[in-house]
Amino acid sequence: EPLARHSQALTQRHFGKVIRMFAPLYLSNECVNVCKYCGFSRHNSIPRITIPVEQAQREGALIAGQGFRSLLLVAGEHPKYVSNGYVAECIQRLLTHFPSIALELGPLETADYVPLVAAGSEGLIVYQETYHKPTYAELHTAGPKKHFEWRMDTVERGYAAGFRRLGISALYGLHDWRFEALAVAAHALHLRKHCWKAQVTISFPRMRPAAGGFQPKNPMTDRQLALLVCAYRLLLPQVGLVLSTRESPRLRDGLMPLGITSMSAGSS
Repeated sequence: EPLARHSQALTQRHFGKVIRMFAPLYLSNECVNVCKYCGFSRHNSIPRITIPVEQAQREGALIAGQGFRSLLLVAGEHPKYVSNGYVAECIQRLLTHFPSIALELGPLETADYVPLVAAGSEGLIVYQETYHKPTYAELHTAGPKKHFEWRMDTVERGYAAGFRRLGISALYGLHDWRFEALAVAAHALHLRKHCWKAQVTISFPRMRPAAGGFQPKNPMTDRQLALLVCAYRLLLPQVGLVLSTRESPRLRDGLMPLGITSMSAGSS
């Protein structure tokens, strides 16, 4: 409880009593990677859909109608999004409703991020999934995601392209949460030093059931999640902390005052 009180005081000092709300809009579940834990994995026998730009615009209008002004565009990792300008067109169409648009796509080169920034996107979210190299190699067996270091450097490539909000995290449940927490903290400290013009955010995604039936070996408890929120706030008082819409309402309500500054909402 003393840790929680200190975390709450630091959060209110730097952010006030304000929560940034955003909604995810899923553009596609097509993916070229094989990741053992992911419902989008190439080998999973699920219907593959990429929604047309017009449908993305309609769904964006519905989300905006609920009061959201910040949007996260999500898609699997597939090279066709870059080659045909699909994502850039989605961004341009959705800017009529959302002054803030962030991306959670497969990692790209700096040159491929430049037109997405030019189209109007200002945030880039890239989870390393796990910072434990042996576990990473075991879980990512095919596709460009196999390359640990290349993925690790993605947010810095995005920063070079002009993104001014950079989001990172591990996917809690793939490896020991304490190891992942230390690695995320080190990564955040590095970004604060080398990408100082951008705001850094840290998320807390936990494993959930998905197509493929993967079972996490290292599930993270609610108590451990609360402890980690407070620990990050004490170490990084000016970094944004993001909580997922997949957590229960009771847990979200409890964590909100302790250090969370941004929450996704509205997905099911």
